[in-house]
Amino acid sequence: MQQETYFIDALQQPSQALTYLVNQQLAAHYPDKAILQTQDCDFDVRTYAEAGFCELRVLQQPHPQIGYSWVRGEEGSVARYLENAWQTVTWNDQQFELIGMTWNAYGNQMTIQYLIGASQAAVEEFFKAVSAWNTEIRDEIMVFEEGSWEKNQELFYAIKNTSLDNLILPGTLKNDIFRDLQRFFEAKETYTHYNIAWKRGIILVGPPGNGKTHMIKGLLNALDYPCLYVKSFDAQYTTNNANIRAVFDRARRSAPCIVVLEDLDSLINDNNRAFFLNEVDGFTSNQGIVLLATTNHPEDIDPAIMNRPSRFDRKYYFSLPELAERMAYIHQWNSALHSSTQLTEAGIQQAAEATEGFSFAYLKELFVSALMRWIDTKDQTVMDTVILEQATFLREQMVTEQPAAAEDEA
Repeated sequence: MQQETYFIDALQQPSQALTYLVNQQLAAHYPDKAILQTQDCDFDVRTYAEAGFCELRVLQQPHPQIGYSWVRGEEGSVARYLENAWQTVTWNDQQFELIGMTWNAYGNQMTIQYLIGASQAAVEEFFKAVSAWNTEIRDEIMVFEEGSWEKNQELFYAIKNTSLDNLILPGTLKNDIFRDLQRFFEAKETYTHYNIAWKRGIILVGPPGNGKTHMIKGLLNALDYPCLYVKSFDAQYTTNNANIRAVFDRARRSAPCIVVLEDLDSLINDNNRAFFLNEVDGFTSNQGIVLLATTNHPEDIDPAIMNRPSRFDRKYYFSLPELAERMAYIHQWNSALHSSTQLTEAGIQQAAEATEGFSFAYLKELFVSALMRWIDTKDQTVMDTVILEQATFLREQMVTEQPAAAEDEA
């Protein structure tokens, strides 16, 4: 095997035979060593090395192929990644060689790695250490999309900055949901003692913009259990059923944990419903798993999901805010404003009465748009007047949007 032309020779092989032929060549070249072949994305040695757990050095022969990508942001940056490279790894006084290869097959990018070490035990020990570390959740939220898990730090910090304290909901709804989950996680021994499955399904139901997402983020922050967030079961190269299984497999390994299924009505359809129900309520244990779902359209969810005990056995309804909640929300917003833009007490009362039928999202839009309007007319009018004018404008907008929504549903 000529190391200088290794990648050129290997990548000329047919895609169907490439991995086998490369493995065969490496075995012939390293008869006294162990070779571990993997396509597992959790075996991310670069990230493991950047965290200081091993040393990684890129060899210049054979020539390393480096790809670049532009990372969007306020200033932007350039990210480098190895497409085809031969590297050496030093870990716990052990030496390994790591070969990474990337190629396109059937319109899909394929990546494979070969880890070469002194013994089978050594390569497997390093493989397990790297993969286990990469699957730990640290200052991140695991998000499932396009058939795979990715760590999302932005969502993690959004959750950490969300509190239940400033969430306004009617009556004891907020505390009821929090105490429900808090008691569940504290009651493992009780469930076990009485031979009851230690799992829970909760669904938050109601029209959009009334606090369901805020409630979920606040719960995750307050409870501080691992969270797995599912964006979609759809993917280009894997089936819904395979992705549902991947989600529940990961949840069982992460338990006790919370699996978030926002907009459940869009995640579950006629084709994947039976498989989903089997994972939720089949023979496999879901000990310690909370399914926390939301829906704006409960009528679109099969009764087998909504109404069957042991699936989503807790339902909490998030309705449009009544006068008391609107007053509280407007007071909360008003107190955060600059004194020159604040409403009077009479203005708060009038605004609360003028916004019947508004969701919390529309109330937020009311304040944002009123502030922008006030900036344009601040020398001519007061905020009390501006807020009422904007409330009238938004109500007209709501009326025009409702027929369009009805047509879409039809």
